[in-house]
Amino acid sequence: MIKSPAIKKLGNFLLILLVVFSLSAVIYFGGVSILKTLYPRRYIEFVEKYSLSNNLSEEFVFAVIECESGFDKDAVSYLDARGLMQIMPETFTWLQEKRGESLPDESIFEPETAIDYGCYFYGMLMRQFENEATAVAAYHAGAAQVEKWLSDSNYSDDGKTLKDIPYPSTKKYVEKVMRVKNIYEKLYDK
Repeated sequence: MIKSPAIKKLGNFLLILLVVFSLSAVIYFGGVSILKTLYPRRYIEFVEKYSLSNNLSEEFVFAVIECESGFDKDAVSYLDARGLMQIMPETFTWLQEKRGESLPDESIFEPETAIDYGCYFYGMLMRQFENEATAVAAYHAGAAQVEKWLSDSNYSDDGKTLKDIPYPSTKKYVEKVMRVKNIYEKLYDK
């Protein structure tokens, strides 16, 4: 059978298009798979339960866990913050007192306890500050410090949101958590 040059060109074009489409699909879906490995949703049953009961988005909680501990339940910071959500021992004790509970210090290393108390604390900060980025700043630098920044026109125009954060480490941390939250939202279609 004899094919005309136009049909041959069309066939070659379609073949190239098929190859490009196939490679794009492999790269896209393979890339998503790689990203999901880098940004996992471990302990999902606890994140679902405690994010819901504290009026937080799951993606936000996953972002905090990723940024705080990288999902290492045994993580301890140089400042002695502990567990998945890196809660300071004195904060853990204070939160237990607020809830009328008394747990052993080492229970903060249990994933469910860490996520429960981390979400509880973030829920309190969200009720106080009504803004995720501001709540993240308070988690990192302390609520009293954030209140000072909110009352200073150099850092806040409206007394509710921060336009600037004077502590470089807190500023960097807030940006990181919000960026990682955005990745979780896009990666898991939220």
